Amino acid sequence: MKAVEEGLLSAGEHFRIPPASIQPASVDLRLGETAWPLQCSFLPDPEATVEEKVSEVALDEISIRDGAMLERGRPYLIPLMEELDLPREIRGKTNPKSSTGRLDVFTRVITDRNNRFDEIPAGYSGRLYLEVVPLSFAVRVQRMLSLNQLRLSVGEAQLRDAEIREVHSEVPLLYTESGPVASGELSVADGLFVSVDLSGERAEVAGFRSKRNSRVLDMSQIGHYDWRDFWEPVYPERGGHIILEPESFYLLLSVEEVCVPPQYAAEMMAYDPTAGELRTHYAGFFDPGFGYDPSGASHGSRAALEVRVRDVPFMVEHRQGIGKLGFERMLEPPERLYGDSGSHYQGQTSVLSKHFARR
Repeated sequence: MKAVEEGLLSAGEHFRIPPASIQPASVDLRLGETAWPLQCSFLPDPEATVEEKVSEVALDEISIRDGAMLERGRPYLIPLMEELDLPREIRGKTNPKSSTGRLDVFTRVITDRNNRFDEIPAGYSGRLYLEVVPLSFAVRVQRMLSLNQLRLSVGEAQLRDAEIREVHSEVPLLYTESGPVASGELSVADGLFVSVDLSGERAEVAGFRSKRNSRVLDMSQIGHYDWRDFWEPVYPERGGHIILEPESFYLLLSVEEVCVPPQYAAEMMAYDPTAGELRTHYAGFFDPGFGYDPSGASHGSRAALEVRVRDVPFMVEHRQGIGKLGFERMLEPPERLYGDSGSHYQGQTSVLSKHFARR
């Protein structure tokens, strides 16, 4: 809120940033009125503006003011409503929203004269652009829809492994059905690992795999779709494992329940590629208060794991670590915690996004 009040983040001369966009430690960014379908994606260029690069690869310019379909597998670049005017000590970072990642819609922010995606250098002043690539489904989007979020940082916010262990000893960060995970059982290496839940019987759904040929999904529709039109259920094999098929997209749940205390935020980071041709988590920012209950009555909320395998079939087993949480300290606890005004994913038991009617 303070960043908006001080003009670090604005929506130009004719629009404002609504309170609903402001989350405990992040701000939802909204799509503008137009989109460029691209011939191909491109790397950020520290010597050029985004629109200079787009002029080389844009196939067309389309209006999304009243809604438009984005084809599966086609990259699009969409100017965002919000603009930044950061002081020299403040930098930004962006993530897809959870609902975006769960639909296998790949997004990343590009800024002028910057050589990195999603990381906005301190002191940046200018527009923000969102690359959007629907990977599993054709989707319908429109102006003002939010697909990703921004957070601002100053100084060294990331917790080191020893600090993660120290926080967990004071306010547990991971729980299971039997209670807080014992400190000696934490798996920590440049972040805190969580594992996949494949514990059910063979007849129980362990997760979902996206269907390749489904109808268009309107991302503004909440609780609207039958999941069976877009997803196939995944069942565990005997022995508690599943075999992931190459280039398929899967939604799974963590064994552990994650708790983010008010003075911290967390990010689910991509799985270490040295462990195999496996990519997990395309979205994963956890605002302060995710899985946290101030009353102490309940703790933790399971994390969604978004998984894609490259090249060859890949087996994952029950309790195998395939996700990793990084934690960041807040300058101060937010006035409002995640879930205070309702959330589709606080205390989640289903991994499907908010667009589907509950099973």
